[in-house]
Amino acid sequence: MTEDVASRYERRHVGVRADQDRTEQRRDRDRLLYSPYLRRLSGITQIISPAGYHPTHNRLTHTLEVAQIARSIAERLLEKAGDDTEAVDQFGGLDPDIVEAAALAHDLGHPPFGHIAESELNELVSRDEPDGYEGNAQTFRILTKLDVRFEESRGLDLTRATLSAVSKYPWRREEQGKRSKKWGAYASEYETFTWSRLHLPEARREIQTLEAAIMDWADDIAYAVHDLEDFYRAGLVPLDRLKLDSSELRRFLDAKSGDPSEASLVLRRLLGLAPIDGPFDGSKKSRARLKQFSSSLVDRYIRGTTLSEDLEANSGIAIAPELLLEVDLLKSVTRFYVIESDAVRSQRHGQRSVIRHLYEEVLDDTRRRSRGSRLLPPFFLELIGPDRGASETVRTVADFVSSLTEPQVVAYYNRITGTSLGTDLDQVVY
Repeated sequence: MTEDVASRYERRHVGVRADQDRTEQRRDRDRLLYSPYLRRLSGITQIISPAGYHPTHNRLTHTLEVAQIARSIAERLLEKAGDDTEAVDQFGGLDPDIVEAAALAHDLGHPPFGHIAESELNELVSRDEPDGYEGNAQTFRILTKLDVRFEESRGLDLTRATLSAVSKYPWRREEQGKRSKKWGAYASEYETFTWSRLHLPEARREIQTLEAAIMDWADDIAYAVHDLEDFYRAGLVPLDRLKLDSSELRRFLDAKSGDPSEASLVLRRLLGLAPIDGPFDGSKKSRARLKQFSSSLVDRYIRGTTLSEDLEANSGIAIAPELLLEVDLLKSVTRFYVIESDAVRSQRHGQRSVIRHLYEEVLDDTRRRSRGSRLLPPFFLELIGPDRGASETVRTVADFVSSLTEPQVVAYYNRITGTSLGTDLDQVVY
């Protein structure tokens, strides 16, 4: 193993190892697979609540599919590269286990109810803490501080390679521009974040690694294809009418920004590949044809991913503009027919209210009590510590609220507002 590779797989706190049979990258993958933060995603919204009537994706099933797609892309790129290791080394290296680990970790920081709660928590936390709240930065905090693997250290003690591969936005928050919208680490974890990028050339430390770019693209693919599949099955997305009815296609295109003529050509061509001629009716024929279409799309986007030849311009993968537009259009279809529907909008209003009320109640209770808290569990009180710094208190209350599943949030909200008190023997939460 070369010095560069050894540095790439270095850990900050090397804990006790039960065996020496696994590689460092496989050990990272396994630690994530068994994380309670990963299991928690089964109770978190992907597009709509997982508690609904139709068996739509939740955030965990989405994550598992992202991991499969990402690993498939990585393995295919390595196969095509063959002995030409320089082609992948120049972008920071490529290992399928690292890519899979990054995919398993990429959504750990999503709070209950997804992006609407992320936005609300950012507004609330930003009142007292300039870093606000961001799902990707929260993921990094979970991996390096909140999850537990060893008693003597914080976090999962992952390698530099995996921590870098998780980072979609490898920079701190700034006041303006794109870095004010998305960022990869809070100030409280920035020392560890800086350490995690040291295996990269200095010029590439604020650029996605190749492994991160693969994870990011796999996330887009899964969102575009499998969420679309969910809502065609549920009768909310009329794929058959978009394919066969020009007036329906026009209605969608009129609501979408960008060049409608180009979008029309691409979407018509794409839907022309779909063996769909009517609404989903649950028959064997409907099921098989839908699965054929979604599978062919995933395969199309995996095969359409290649290694870039431009070291300076990007993070290592090249995707044909036509494929990027296809994925964007498929995501826009779900956004138009589902995310922006009146029913989902009104539900989001209620979800935002629940998150706000819960956060403010827990924060107020924790601030008022010099010792302990009636509402914050012991693990989170340990994070704040005896000094009770204002910044640590705000950040830790956000940690607590964002670590809950959606059923936990609703149950806890009902309990503290008196809507539904439960019984005296109910464990509070966590």
